Amino acid sequence: MSISDKLASSLGRRDEVPNQELAKEIVAANDAHAIDELIAFISSGSKGIRADVIKTLYEVGFENPELIASHAKTFLALLDSNDNRLQWGAMMALSTLAKLKHKQVYAALPKILDAAKQGSVITRDHTVKILATLASMKAYADEVYPLLIDEVRHAPLNQFPMYAEYALEVTTDKNRTLLLKAINGRMHEVERDSMRKRLMKVIKKLEKTTA
Repeated sequence: MSISDKLASSLGRRDEVPNQELAKEIVAANDAHAIDELIAFISSGSKGIRADVIKTLYEVGFENPELIASHAKTFLALLDSNDNRLQWGAMMALSTLAKLKHKQVYAALPKILDAAKQGSVITRDHTVKILATLASMKAYADEVYPLLIDEVRHAPLNQFPMYAEYALEVTTDKNRTLLLKAINGRMHEVERDSMRKRLMKVIKKLEKTTA
């Protein structure tokens, strides 16, 4: 059975389980050749196959990013895709590679940020993950942390607590006031108790360390 035969659409399935199982199989076998085969279907497969492929690839990335690292260029190119599934799937894959391929991802930040502005909420969520990863690295922190704070300031309301939590993870004594201001500046927008509680936890952690 070929790799494509194991994908959900090839099996007549509408769920993601076959793709997840294939990803686990590839990771267990450390099968770089299978990754190459999947990448080839990005340009030659049907729409269903392409969707299955990108799902399988980012699932592999979650478990073993090194297996998909050599294809970072392909994922960056997919950010220009008109296929929304491919675009946000590619951003998910890139979020697993942000640390491993940090130079390449950092160099592509303008493209990544542009895709986030134009793309889905999922695309934006994983852009924030990328920014948080880069901001955790000394070489990029001074430039990238303000970009992360900008995402907190302009986050869709439902994503606001999550983005604040991501930023908290990479906040230092040097820049914590930026995050505090970004959160406090939007608290008046938040009506749901569950969201306010999450944000207050972030605020308390920030204020505790500044006291």
